[in-house]
Order: sequence, then C-alpha cells, then structure tokens
Amino acid sequence: MQNPKIMYNVSMNDNLKETIKLIPTQPGCYIYYNKDDEIIYVGKAKNLKRRVYSYFHKQHDSVKVTVLVSQIERMEYIITDSEVEALILESHLIKKHKPKYNILLKDDKKYPYFLITDEDFPRIQVVRKKNLNPDKGRFYGPYTDVGAMYATLDFLKKLFPLKQCKHPKFSNRPCLYYHIGKCLAPCQGKVTPEEYQKLIYQVELFLSGKQTELLKQIQIQMQKYSESEQFERAAKMRDSYNDLVKTLEHQKVVYENTKLNEDIIAVLCEDGILAIVIMMIREGRLIDKKDYTYFVENNDKTEYFETFFRDYYTNLKLEFPDKIVSKDLEEIGDKELYQNWLKVISGKKITINYGNGRGKYGELYELAFKNASNLLENTKLKKMAQIRDDFNEVGSYLAEKLKLNNFPNRIECYDISHIQGTNTVASMVVFQNGLPKKTAYRKFKIRMTEGKPDDFLSMKEVLSRRLKRLGEPKWEKPDLIIIDGGKGQLSSVMQIVQDMGIKVGKDGIDFVSLAKREEEVFLPNKSKSILLPRDSNALYLIQRIRDEAHRFAITFHRDLRSKAIKK
Repeated sequence: MQNPKIMYNVSMNDNLKETIKLIPTQPGCYIYYNKDDEIIYVGKAKNLKRRVYSYFHKQHDSVKVTVLVSQIERMEYIITDSEVEALILESHLIKKHKPKYNILLKDDKKYPYFLITDEDFPRIQVVRKKNLNPDKGRFYGPYTDVGAMYATLDFLKKLFPLKQCKHPKFSNRPCLYYHIGKCLAPCQGKVTPEEYQKLIYQVELFLSGKQTELLKQIQIQMQKYSESEQFERAAKMRDSYNDLVKTLEHQKVVYENTKLNEDIIAVLCEDGILAIVIMMIREGRLIDKKDYTYFVENNDKTEYFETFFRDYYTNLKLEFPDKIVSKDLEEIGDKELYQNWLKVISGKKITINYGNGRGKYGELYELAFKNASNLLENTKLKKMAQIRDDFNEVGSYLAEKLKLNNFPNRIECYDISHIQGTNTVASMVVFQNGLPKKTAYRKFKIRMTEGKPDDFLSMKEVLSRRLKRLGEPKWEKPDLIIIDGGKGQLSSVMQIVQDMGIKVGKDGIDFVSLAKREEEVFLPNKSKSILLPRDSNALYLIQRIRDEAHRFAITFHRDLRSKAIKK
C-alpha cells in the first residue's frame, strides 16, 4: 500500500511522523503518549495504518478528538493476528493504564457481589470492593438490588448449611449454627471436604441460574440418602427441594418448556444520563434484572454502550447466555467481531440478535426497554430532587463557573421549532430556584420568518417581544437567559440586547448559550467555551432547562401543524 500524502492539522515532531509512515496495514492496537510520556489513549483497528492516518489528516467534529490529537507526542503499536485479539488487548491495556481520553464508565454506586472464598471449606460473603480482592475466591454479581441480594443470601443459608465463621470460636465442640442445622461443622470434622465441595457446587449452580440442574442434583442426593437409610438427611434434602421449587414458582416464566438462556439489553441516554437494563433469562425464566446508570459527556450512547458491553462481559462471573438480544448492538455494528470475541472469552458460541422483529425477541426487548425507561425517569427525578435541596450550592457554583453577575434564581431558556420554515414557533420556559415554574411558560408564533427557515431572525423576534415586556405583571425579570446554540446564536442575541438597550450584568440580565454537541457553554464576547464537569448538578440543571424548552417548542409546533393539516 502506498502511503497517502498527509495534510497534518497539528504540529508534529519528526519521530512521530516517521512512526506513522512505518505503520503496517495489519490489525492491532495503537497507543498514544503525551509530552510527559503518559499514555493518553489506546485504540484498536482492523487496519492500523488506515485508522492512525485518520487522526492526523482530517478535520474532526469532536472537540475531544481535536484536543487529543494536539497532545500526541509519540505513539507505539502492537500487531495482533486478528481484530478479535486486538479487541481483547485493547480492553486489557485500557483497564491497566486508564488513559485520559478513553471512555471510563464510572458509576456513583458500588454494587455488591457474592464471594465464595478460596478456602478448604469455603464461605459465602457479601463484598463491595471486588477489585481489591481479585484472588480471594469466585465472585458472583454485581447485584443492583441490594434488598433482593440479602433475601437471596438468607435463602442460600437456609438451603445450604455452609460454614459461617472465619475462625471457629470453640476448638472442642461445634457452635450453635451446627445445632440449628445451618452449618455442617467442618471445623469439628463432621463433614468431609468432598461432601462440602458438592454443597459449594450446588450453591454455584444456583447463583449461575442453573436451577433445573440444581433440582436434579438434590433429587439424586435425596435418593442416595434414602437408599442408605439416612432418613434424617433425606428429609432435609426433601425440604430443601420443596423450598427451591417454591422460589422458582415466583420467578416469571417467559417461555415454558424451553431452555432459553438469554440476556436482553436495553439502553437509553438523555440529559447526560446513560441507563442500561439487562434482563437475565435462564432456562426460560426471568431470574434477575440488572440496572446501571452513568453520567456521560453527551447523549451519543453508542461509544459508551460499547465500553459498558465489553467491560460487563469481560468481568462476568455468572454463566454466559447462549444469546444476547439488543437493538442497541446494531448501532455498534461488527456483529461477527463481537460474536467471535464472546466465543473467546466464554468458551462457547454466543449469538447476537438485534430484537427488531415482532416475535419473542421483539417482545423481550420491549420488556427491557420499559424497565430502562423507568430507570432513566427515576434517575432524573432523584437528580432534580437533589438540585432542589441543594440549589444554593448549585446556583453559587453556576455563578462562579459562568462568571455570572447575578445569582440565577430565575432562569429562562428559549428554543425555535419549525419544518422548513413553516409553522415556526418559539418556546420560553422558566425555572425558579432549580424547579420548573410552568405557570410562567410562554409560547410564541413567529411572524417574521414564515416560509423561510431562519433561526437567527426567529430568535431575534421572540427575544424582542419578550424583553419589551420586562417589568409587566407575570413577566418578571430573569437573572439568567440560556440560548440553545453556539457562539453564533449568542452573538446574534447580544446584538438584539444592545439595540434594545437592555442592561447586561450586575442588576441586569446574564446571557449564556449551550451548544448541544459537546455541551459547551459560551459567554458573551468570549471566544473560549466553558466545559462544566459531566457529573455536576450544575450542568445537569442547564441541560434539563434546555431540553424542557426544546420539548415545549416541539409540542406547540406539532399542535399547530396538526390543526393546519385538519383545516
């Protein structure tokens, strides 16, 4: 392959230029370093040359990628035999080095796990810091519903009399747990290591979702005890069997008479919140639901979901499903690549289905989607409640970071909606002390641009009409006005404000704009944007206000369009 001529968009040292020229066309991983020789990004590619060249000879839409490229001082690459190997290596390198510009999903929760300890006679424990104890045994989880997890633990202790103490309290007699039937007293030699390991195997069958196989094991054991006339033990096995059957009856049967082993995944991303739900179906039964929420940089969920998907299945300690169903995997693409990757890490064939049909996979995906919608809405409500309770802190933070002259008690935001200039409308939403004040919302029909799409002129009209009414009843003066858009929209608005003689700043009105692509906040007469922390309540608040203005404008536009069509 001939080296294409590169139009370098950043200044590069000679060493980096030479390295790029010598990159092969094979699959592998590339590693970028900054001037302090720190790894700042790790990526994989089917064709290393093509992928690396794309960083240096084209303009990038993403601000993050533009900044990344400007900081690359040198690079290394590792050739692999296949793209699957590159994918595995990339995951390992990211986990090891945690590069600054790779997406690292951080949840605000530490979900608990079950740990079956690595001892001669193992115990089952609840732990939260899995990464600090990687060699202490086998982990099962994480469990996102803590209440359900402890209920499961109580059931396991009732069903399987495992050792419960780390060190025996008495050296000459069994403890109370033995006498009440909740421990086999291995410390007193009351059970052989072989018998105890059979019990541990049954616990692992239960935690892996293989309840049908577990029932068969208990039946076989019960039969053996009965034949050897150990009737007391056989009776205990019978009780355990009946308890397990009752538990399984409460689990929802998704498909009867089937051995359906599948993970159904739904993903939603709004207002900087990524919500992921995994419905775990084993042997035709819905055995568990896992919820995950993350605060992310923008609402483009694809890259974040890809990172989550790889992390989740790389660290999965439960039984792998036979099939994974998710419409969102279609956006990631590379179905064959990920099926091959899953085969390598699981040791078995796992197929991916996009769940687009109306059959059982479409139904299962809809079930997961409903749960994801509920999770997203609940997360939003919790976030808004937190903002309401801490608004003095959130408002002070906004005022400091955005260099506001007024404390933002009353915030207004405007948005324009139309289709090719027809039925153009504008919305005005108001948030008072961090909460929507719907009685102050206003709708505007735009007259100046009918038939010709011009958002700048539309914004000029709506702001002129609104600002003329300053001081009138029900038209209180705002402390802060947020414009949906970038630097150009804000400059246009500030020209209107200047022409009208509206006071800006102290005892006047502050103006900012919010650009949706990278959630950049622009200030008047400032070329550089401000990026608020992605997990901050301050950013979430202004995103929420912007999205509410958008929703209100679209709803009004649709109503007008519907009336026009009927007429």
